Amino acid sequence: MKSSIEATGADLDATWSVWPAPAKLNLFLRIPGRRPDGYHRLQTVFRLLDWGDTIRLRVRRDGRIVRHGVSVAGVAEADDLTVRAAKLLQAASVPALGADIMVEKRIPAGGGFGGGSSDAATVLVALDRLWETRLGVDALAALGLQLGADVPVFVRGDNAWAEGVGELLTPLALPPAWYLLVDPGVHVSTAELFQSPELTRDARPATMSDFVSGIPLGNAFEPVLRGREPAVNAAFAALSPFGTPRLTGSGSGCFVEFATRESAEAALAALPTGLKAWLAAGAARSPLHAGFGGATD
Repeated sequence: MKSSIEATGADLDATWSVWPAPAKLNLFLRIPGRRPDGYHRLQTVFRLLDWGDTIRLRVRRDGRIVRHGVSVAGVAEADDLTVRAAKLLQAASVPALGADIMVEKRIPAGGGFGGGSSDAATVLVALDRLWETRLGVDALAALGLQLGADVPVFVRGDNAWAEGVGELLTPLALPPAWYLLVDPGVHVSTAELFQSPELTRDARPATMSDFVSGIPLGNAFEPVLRGREPAVNAAFAALSPFGTPRLTGSGSGCFVEFATRESAEAALAALPTGLKAWLAAGAARSPLHAGFGGATD
């Protein structure tokens, strides 16, 4: 008996290809002002992690883009960033080809770890190879920017100093590190946070020298979220005995950086019970670009 997929008449490849979609951290996030179009100007450093979601793809010959399963609860297929990414690439290249998409989620939604953006970037990079469109990283990053300001850093695959709305990227070499991550489970609208009257929008512009020298640069959303969400405050309190807790992006995810895996493991073991916490290593380069993508089941 044919599967429900095969019954559509699609000419499917025999195997699925498997691709990593790594999470990220914002090691700081400042807002020095606004642009004339009203968007906030940002400064941040993106740190890619050697941990994240897994994307499975299979080429279709009927031009359809089909999501299998649900990547994020409550997100309709048409609104799914992976589906939108595939359709953007399709419109820019070979509309005769399509794809089946499955997402194995590990990155919590709304935590500021970049899961949706990374999933979309992986679809762009992977289908560019599978469809043999060969658009190149600059074109793929430009397509990604249409989906979200964080997508280009995942498309390019380097840890980076970022400005603009997050799309002006300068690759940055970062030392090895381990991170203790906590997800307080708080989901707050990014648009709502950007409109918050408590948000600092006139921070002194930082420099790469400030960051490299270790000057604390903070996260503009931290006081806003800590003032509104007791669960975020509780996560900071739980992490503070082990270092300086930081917020990532505009989500509620918190982290502390460690020089060694052993010290990170010791801190994880000492955390109060009930917290959703785990460890991840910083990546020198995205696993998507480091030779791990494209294996087949």
